[in-house]
Amino acid sequence: MSAAIPDVTLNNGVKMPILGFGVFQVPGEQTEQVVTDALAAGYRSLDTAASYGNEEAVGRAIAKSGIPRDQLFITTKLWIQHTGEDTARREFDKSLRNLGLDYLDLYLIHQPLGDYYSSWHAMQKLYAEGLIKAIGVSNFYPDRLVDLIQHNDITPAVNQIETHPFFQRADYQPLLREHGVQIESWGPFAEGRNDLFTNPTLTEIGEAHGKSVAQVVLRWLIQRDVVVIPKSVRPDRMAENLDVFDFELTDDEITRIAALDTGVSAFFDHRDPAMVTWLGGRRVD
Repeated sequence: MSAAIPDVTLNNGVKMPILGFGVFQVPGEQTEQVVTDALAAGYRSLDTAASYGNEEAVGRAIAKSGIPRDQLFITTKLWIQHTGEDTARREFDKSLRNLGLDYLDLYLIHQPLGDYYSSWHAMQKLYAEGLIKAIGVSNFYPDRLVDLIQHNDITPAVNQIETHPFFQRADYQPLLREHGVQIESWGPFAEGRNDLFTNPTLTEIGEAHGKSVAQVVLRWLIQRDVVVIPKSVRPDRMAENLDVFDFELTDDEITRIAALDTGVSAFFDHRDPAMVTWLGGRRVD
C-alpha cells in the first residue's frame, strides 16, 4: 500500500487503506481519466459498484497505470436485483471481468434489500475460493447487520454507511467495533448539503490548522478510525484530500464537531417504504 496512507486491519487480517477514492456519480466517459489522476495522486484504494455503471472505465485506468496489483485495494458492490446465490455469483464474475481483475479485495452487498442472505452465502463461497480477499455490506442498519452476523459463518469485514458531520453514527460505531466490523464512510462531505463547506464550526477549525473544511472532515473521520473514500474529479482536490496526515484535531475540536450531528440521514432512510420501493425498482444492466 502507499506508504503515505495508513491501513486499518480488517477482521480477517486483510489490510485496507483508511483513505481511498470513490467514483460514485462520476460519469462513465470521465471515469478512466479521473481514476488515472487519482492513482497518479497516490490513491491505492478504489471504490466502485455495479450500479455506478463505470466498472469498466475503472478497470481500464487500473490496467494502464502499471501499478502492481498487490499495491491496489479494489472494492465493488452487488446490486439489489442481482441478489440470490446463483445470480450473485454471475454478477461477481461480470464485475471481475469489467474490472479486468483476477480477484477483488472487497465485495459488498450494496443494499440490505432483496434476497441478500443467499447473496451472502455465495460471497462466503467466493471468499473461501480466494476470489475475494474480504466480504462486507453497505447501508446495513444495526438490526439487519446483527441478524446477518448471527445466522452466517462469516462476519462482514466492512459496513459502508452514510457517515459525515451531520450524521455521525457515533451510536452505531461501538456496536460495529464490538462485532469486529470496520465502519466505512460514504458521503463524507454530505455532498455539500446543509452548507457543509461554509459551516462556521468546520471553517474555524480549518483556519486554526491552515486546512480546508474538506480536510478537517477527512481528518475527523480518520481520527475516529473510519475508512473514508472521498470523490473528486479535480486533481488539485484529489491531492488536497490526501494531505490530511500532518495535523491532528484536538479533543475540544472533536467535541465541537460532535455538536453538528443531527442524528438523521441527509439523503434517505432505508426504513422508509417509499425509499425501499424506489431502490428496489432501480434496474442495473
